Amino acid sequence: MKTPNENMKNAIYRLSMVALIITLIVPCLYAQKATNPIIYADVPDISIIRVGNSYYMSSTTMHMNPGVPIMKSTDLVNWKMINYAHDALADVPALNLTEGKNAYSKGTWASSLRYHKGMYYVSTFAQTTGETYIFKTKDIEKGNWERISFKPAYHDNSLFFDDDGKVYLIHDAERLKIVELNDDLTGVKPGVPERVLIENASAPTGKEVGLGAEGSQLFKVKGKYYLFNICAPRGGMRTVLIHRADNINGPWEGKVGLQDRGIAQGGLINTPDGRWFSYLFRDYAAVGRVPYLVPVKWEDGWPVLGENGKVPEQLDLPASKGLIPGIVSSDEFTRKKGEPALPLAWQWNHNPDNALWSVTERKGFLRLKTGRIDTDFLQARNTLTQRTVGPTSSASVALDVSKMKDGDFAGFSAFQKKYGSVGVKIDAGQKSIVMITTDNDKPVEVKRIPLDQDQIYFRIDCDFTGKNDEANNLYALNGKDEASFFYSLDGKVWKPIWQPLKMKYDIPHFMGYRFALFNYATKNIGGYADFDYFHINDK
Repeated sequence: MKTPNENMKNAIYRLSMVALIITLIVPCLYAQKATNPIIYADVPDISIIRVGNSYYMSSTTMHMNPGVPIMKSTDLVNWKMINYAHDALADVPALNLTEGKNAYSKGTWASSLRYHKGMYYVSTFAQTTGETYIFKTKDIEKGNWERISFKPAYHDNSLFFDDDGKVYLIHDAERLKIVELNDDLTGVKPGVPERVLIENASAPTGKEVGLGAEGSQLFKVKGKYYLFNICAPRGGMRTVLIHRADNINGPWEGKVGLQDRGIAQGGLINTPDGRWFSYLFRDYAAVGRVPYLVPVKWEDGWPVLGENGKVPEQLDLPASKGLIPGIVSSDEFTRKKGEPALPLAWQWNHNPDNALWSVTERKGFLRLKTGRIDTDFLQARNTLTQRTVGPTSSASVALDVSKMKDGDFAGFSAFQKKYGSVGVKIDAGQKSIVMITTDNDKPVEVKRIPLDQDQIYFRIDCDFTGKNDEANNLYALNGKDEASFFYSLDGKVWKPIWQPLKMKYDIPHFMGYRFALFNYATKNIGGYADFDYFHINDK
C-alpha cells in the first residue's frame, strides 16, 4: 500500500506529464495553422480563381518585366510562380528606360483573372500605353497567351462573364461604370454605350471620401451579383465595400464589408469543401503590399468578413512552408538543357536589352554587359530583381569584376526610389568597394574602400519587423524597415560597410523593396560583370 506522500508524488508526476504533453502538442497544433499575412512579400492587387482543386492568382508588378505574374496553389496558402501574362508590354521609351523616360508606378496595374468555358483570361490596363489588355490561354501553366488590346485604358477593370453569354468590364473609381465587350473580346460592343453602374460607390461609409471606391471585382453567387471595392474615408483607413444586386443593371445596395488595419481590396474565393474566404491585401510599409485571407460567413445573403469584424491572425488552412522557392528563389545561374534562361522569380526593372545579358557566355554565371552610358542608377537598364521577404530576409551575391571598364559600377542593391547600393566602381584603373544611398532623391557616395582583387561578395539584410499602432487605430506599421549592407573578401567573413538604410515605401515606384543585381557604365561601354550566384533566405 502506497503512503499518502507517495500518492501525492504520483499525482504531481502525472500532472507534470500532462503539462509536458500539452506544451509539446499545442505548439505543433498552432504550427499546423496558416497565419496572416499569407504571403509576406509584395504581391498586391490580387485576383484569385479556383479550377477544380487548384487555385490561380494574378498580381501587379507594373513596370517590371515580364509582367502580370501568375501563381498556383492547392491550399490557398502555399503559392508558387508558374507564369507571366506578357514578356514585354510595349516597345516604347518609357518601358525601355530610353530617352530619359521611365514607367515607374505605371506599366500594368490591377488585373482580373477569370476561367470561362475551358479558357483562362487575364484583363489589365496600362497608363503607359493608354490601352486595356486581355490575355487568354487554354493552358495557364504553360502560357502561350493570346494577346488582345484596345483603347481606352479601363482603370482597375473587372472582367465578368455572365450566365447569359454577355461579357462586361466594370471599371473606374467612385463613379463606377460598365461596358459590354463584343464576343471576341477585342473591344467594346458596338451600339451598346458605356453606362454608370453605381454613382457614388463610397456612400456606404457615410463619410467624406479620401480614396474613392476602386479596384472592382465582380462575382456571382447563387444568382446574386456581388461587387467588391476598396475605398478610404478622408483621414480614415482603407475599407472593403460590398455592393449586391439581383440584376447586373441594378438597383445596387451597398455596405461596409470590413474596416481593420487597412486590409482591403480583393474579392471572394471558395474551397472544394464549401468554405469561403475573402482575399485582400494590406500596405505593409517598406516590404510592400502583402496578401491576407479572411474567413467569410454568409448571413441574409451577404458575405460577412472576418471574426467579429477583425481579420484573424490564424486560419483553418495548412501552414505556410515559406516563400522559398515558390515566390523568391536562390540561383546558381547554372542551366541544364531546355531550362529557361531565368527562373520565374526574377524580373527585370523595365524592359531589358537582351543583347546585354547572358547565362551561357560563361557557364554558371549571369553576365551583365554595358552598352550605353548612364549616370543614374534608376535609369540604368538590365537591373535584375527579386522581391524582399518579411519579416526578415537576407540575400547575398558573388561577383567577378575582372572585366569591368573604367567608370563601370556593378553590385547589389536594396531597390526602391530611396535605394541603397553596394558594389565595385572602377576609377582610373583602381577598383573600390563603394556604398551609394540617396539624399533628397540624389545619389550620394557614403563609403569607399580600395579593392585589390577580382572576386567580391555582397550581402543585404532586410528587417521589416514592426508593430501596429493600435492606440491610434492606424493601418500602417511602425516598422523597423532597415536594410544593412555587408561586403566580404572571401565569402565567409562579413564586414558592414555603412549604417543601415532606413527603407521607405514611395509611391513614385509603388512597389516594395527588391533585391537588385546591376551593372552600368558611366564612361566606357563594352565591359561586363559576372555574378556567380544569388542566395536568399528568410532569416
